[in-house]
Amino acid sequence: MTESLLLVADDGAVRTLTINRPDKLNALNAATLDALLVAFEDAAENPGVRAVVLTGAGPRAFVAGADIAEMADLPPVAGRDFSQRGQRLMRRIETFPKPVVAMVNGFALGGGLELAMACHLRIGADTAKVGQPEINLGLVPGFGGTQRLLRLAGRAATLELCLTGTPIDAARAQALGILTRVVPADELAAATRTLAAQLAAAAPLALRGILDCVHVGGECAMSEGLEYETAQFGLMFATEDMREGTRAFLERRKPDFSGR
Repeated sequence: MTESLLLVADDGAVRTLTINRPDKLNALNAATLDALLVAFEDAAENPGVRAVVLTGAGPRAFVAGADIAEMADLPPVAGRDFSQRGQRLMRRIETFPKPVVAMVNGFALGGGLELAMACHLRIGADTAKVGQPEINLGLVPGFGGTQRLLRLAGRAATLELCLTGTPIDAARAQALGILTRVVPADELAAATRTLAAQLAAAAPLALRGILDCVHVGGECAMSEGLEYETAQFGLMFATEDMREGTRAFLERRKPDFSGR
């Protein structure tokens, strides 16, 4: 992992990954995509990490998009490979076994919005702007934007954002379900830390079960999703965390989950 492209910091069980290209508005080039994939694999394997926060360096952008300078002269096969590279990262985040919170501190455009949408929760500053402006480059979204935006915001909003390429403000993004929560810009870091700490203190195996249920349920029929949920529910009865959680409830105390 290239340290200059990605900063990694731990605060207890919360790991923060900061894309560190502020002079390029944190644009996603191939090296940054690769560094993020490595970082997420490392966080998945580290039992001390229970939640991940993803953000961008500087006050202006979460990620302003893919790196246009790197893409401009790509031949078709290399363009396809670049899309697959980004899709591989987005899929890894989407199916990550621990909660991932996007802290959207500014522009989240193109690949930046696609990156945020792959995260499980998205907190945005009230000054943030989001959009899919690929049409203005003669392109279509390549990192999953048409598909995740469709599932989050619906057909009409997806067509509007992708066909016009016009960004929207944080308030409308929240109304459409693109942003989970919007807070004043000067409260964004604190609100994100509070949420991430809450997630990190929750039962890790139950968190993973919920993430899996929602992911599987979003890609199959209702009957299959319900069957999967029932299996996950039963599986939790084999965990120490379930015993601890129920005991703590009955004893009127705060549970201490071990992830076992």
